Amino acid sequence: MEKSEQIWMDGRLVPWAEANVHVLTHTLHYGYGVFEGIRCYRSGKKKSAIFRLQEHVKRLFDGAKILDIEIPYNEKQITQAIIQTVQANKLEECYIRPIVFLGDNKMGLNPTGVHVRVAIAAWPWGTYLGDDGLEKGIRVRISSFNRHHINVIMTKAKACGYYINSIFAKAEAVRDGYDEALLLDTNGYVTEGSGENIFIYHKGMLMTPPLSTGILDGITRNAVVQIAKHLKIPLEETVLTRDELYIANEIFLTGTAAEVTPVREVDNRIIGDGKRGKITKQIQDMFFQVVAGKQAKFKHWLTEV
Repeated sequence: MEKSEQIWMDGRLVPWAEANVHVLTHTLHYGYGVFEGIRCYRSGKKKSAIFRLQEHVKRLFDGAKILDIEIPYNEKQITQAIIQTVQANKLEECYIRPIVFLGDNKMGLNPTGVHVRVAIAAWPWGTYLGDDGLEKGIRVRISSFNRHHINVIMTKAKACGYYINSIFAKAEAVRDGYDEALLLDTNGYVTEGSGENIFIYHKGMLMTPPLSTGILDGITRNAVVQIAKHLKIPLEETVLTRDELYIANEIFLTGTAAEVTPVREVDNRIIGDGKRGKITKQIQDMFFQVVAGKQAKFKHWLTEV
């Protein structure tokens, strides 16, 4: 990790090395907290902009509401704190991690009365699945682990502890020589990657699983849906089966960290002609134009810093 200079913690900026918590921090033990992943891009000469900042902050607060955590700041204050953190670290491009977590004044499964804390970090972080992956595509496998059932946990919260499931899937995939994992739901339908949403293109139709399958309501996913409509690419939200992946013409993953990453292989089956497809490249090119501030229609998604 390439360290930056300062982290915002509970209302003030502190040096990176001093942004510490006690070993009995409640969230460290029980995973009870919510977080976001946000990116800031260069958006012109000597300009930078945070991509869909308002949507990310709204999802952070929605997740806290789902977990019944009352954040001691409002959305406007957190929005300004995120901008302040990027500015203080003089970062032109970066990854931003706001996290809402419970403190160390009380232990036990009942979170009532535990202090709610907030931290925001920002640091340089390149393409999550590799620069080669953006162009050539990645290899993925169907995980032996299922995505959470919607009545086991509430899947619309981007909650800390939920990601143990993703860690299992990702570690298994990497151990077996793949770049990423895809998880099925408990009925056997395709849901998402360990940290990304999924789209397939087949027979002239772009398809992605509906939110009702228990996937995270991805902000980059939503951006791709709107970009596809703008490009007049037919799109349908529908359940997908594992074998539909194998015979798809194109597959790509979306997420704040992964951006728009093509998939060239699933379970040793070559997808399409084994390289980034035409539709994937069209959407990918538009996405990077949008985040660079080169598409007037989507400039409202950018918050200058």
